Amino acid sequence: MSFTTFMLRRTFKAGDDKRDAGLTTPADIERRDNILYGTNAAWQLLDVYRPKGTEGKLPVIVSIHGGGWTYGDKERYQWYCMNLAQRGFAVVNFTYRVAPEFKFPAGLVDTNLVFEWMFKNDEWFDMDRIYAVGDSAGAHMLTIYSAACTDPAYAAKLGFKTPVRPDGRPFVPAAVGLNCGVYEINVDAKNGASKFTISLMKALLKNIRDKEEVALVNPIPYINERFPRAFVMTASADGLAGPPAQKGLTAKFTEMGVPFIDRTYGTEAEPLDHVFHCNIRTEAAKVCNDEECAFFLEG
Repeated sequence: MSFTTFMLRRTFKAGDDKRDAGLTTPADIERRDNILYGTNAAWQLLDVYRPKGTEGKLPVIVSIHGGGWTYGDKERYQWYCMNLAQRGFAVVNFTYRVAPEFKFPAGLVDTNLVFEWMFKNDEWFDMDRIYAVGDSAGAHMLTIYSAACTDPAYAAKLGFKTPVRPDGRPFVPAAVGLNCGVYEINVDAKNGASKFTISLMKALLKNIRDKEEVALVNPIPYINERFPRAFVMTASADGLAGPPAQKGLTAKFTEMGVPFIDRTYGTEAEPLDHVFHCNIRTEAAKVCNDEECAFFLEG
């Protein structure tokens, strides 16, 4: 493990511990925990949350957690995900394999397994209203996955086939929330790549010098007109993925005619930082999450 990965895990954990201290499962949420969606009982587990007292199938949000591709699990995201469920959704919160213990595209293979599991276990889910959110590295992963859902050749290069609906239609999320993500990965120090990014990509990729592999982690060229509606957001003072990290992505959406909303939260007087929306105690998180969930249901 590199020093960068070690420090990222330690720093992110300390921040998450502080942010989430004292939180408990809301009284109005029903949860099913530690459901095996693959074969690896240490990593391929998911939780499902939904409002108590609801019956039938609900619109569903699948959450891909953040953590710089090297950190995180569903336990870190349970509070945010249950908060989303309080807005009337079933929410799937899952752990996926992270680097450097597992190399790209392991996390995406796991993401695909989650959606396959949903099609086999849909008693809680309205499968015509499947949405997804991804935060930070999770937003990058969700962009790759959504592009793969609309481009079988891209999915094949990644090593998996995305689900097909019972009527034969290819599965594509109805809409996605891309939160505080970086969508263009540069690994060339001579072309301005930071030491931090290069170190993370060395952890994630099998071979950072393999141009084909680097191309696969840059999803923008693979986006086409079938990409799902997207709510793209960042924070005004986000030092990891703030403006203008999303500009290349939104330019591609405009070119392809993909419907999207582009939001930057926070002001000079009241700045907001990376993944602020996961701090569910704050008004800023409430506003952002309300707007993103409303966007999902508008389509």
